[in-house]
Amino acid sequence: MKLTKTLALAAAVSTLAISAWAEGTVGIAMPTKSSARWIADGDNMVKELEAAGYTADLQYAEDDIPNQLAQIENMVTKGVDVLVIAAIDGTTLSNALANAAAAGVKVIAYDRLIRDSGDVDYYATFDNFKVGVQQATTIVEGLKARFGDGPYNVELFGGSPDDNNAYFFYNGAMSVFDPLIADGTVVVQSGQMGMDKVGTLRWDGAVAQARMDNLLSAHYTDKEVHGVLSPYDGLSIGILSSLKGVGYGSGDMKMPIVSGQDAEVPSVKSILAGEQYSTIFKDTRELAKVTVGMVDAVLGGSEPEINDTTTYDNGVKVIPAYLLEPLPVDASNWEERLIDTGYYTMDQIK
Repeated sequence: MKLTKTLALAAAVSTLAISAWAEGTVGIAMPTKSSARWIADGDNMVKELEAAGYTADLQYAEDDIPNQLAQIENMVTKGVDVLVIAAIDGTTLSNALANAAAAGVKVIAYDRLIRDSGDVDYYATFDNFKVGVQQATTIVEGLKARFGDGPYNVELFGGSPDDNNAYFFYNGAMSVFDPLIADGTVVVQSGQMGMDKVGTLRWDGAVAQARMDNLLSAHYTDKEVHGVLSPYDGLSIGILSSLKGVGYGSGDMKMPIVSGQDAEVPSVKSILAGEQYSTIFKDTRELAKVTVGMVDAVLGGSEPEINDTTTYDNGVKVIPAYLLEPLPVDASNWEERLIDTGYYTMDQIK
């Protein structure tokens, strides 16, 4: 009985300690609802914040930069205590964030680094260089399994050049591909390499599909594509449409090894259909929990948990960051990583 009372008292003290700062409003600025992952991010952030006792103000800007700027400025005017921002263009927010800092609002960059501002306090994200490493590694594994020893014809796609993460994904992938390109194992028939040539503005799948169409007609009328580096599932679907349009995946034309990211439902279904080869799973539930932990800490006057203080220089300062682990998903492990963890139900996939 005495132990029970002691535990109850400890719980009450703990609750009081949390509720001392677990109140207030958190503004959440998300880029777009056109991607399933950002909808999941927004939903998970609201769920975690409300469970912790906060009010959440969630806004989507539909990939319109002036719209996101206006939303952030309105949140500051309305008196939010913390801003959590997944930027459309990480280079356009300096003035808005200066106003936020002047109003005493803390700023947490969410999954996308905000550049060229000294008013970013923390960064919650995944290990984005590792995402690229994993994408290229799964491609190499798939190439060996499907096409033997090589050499392999591989084309490269990058993400949106205004998203800092796109460079980490690309550089991570190229850390795997560069030695293979150097020794002739991997051949980029188009010669198109570097984010200035392979970037895909706004992560637009239609743009990726059009570029893949052009690559096929210009460089592969008498050659076979074996692999395509795609940094995001929304691009992968467009790339696969282009490949299927000229006969890949039918007859004796084997489907190239195509990567992805975010484990979006259409791409998981594509993996099970033998089209997309792999994707990278980033559990947005865990990212939301880390971000809410940061909110708790900054409003409570303490330092949030950080595990990276060197990687993310935004051009003004190095932003203290917490990096979560990404997980590769393919036909051999999708159920274990996506269904058994409760991220999706089987009904959503099958």
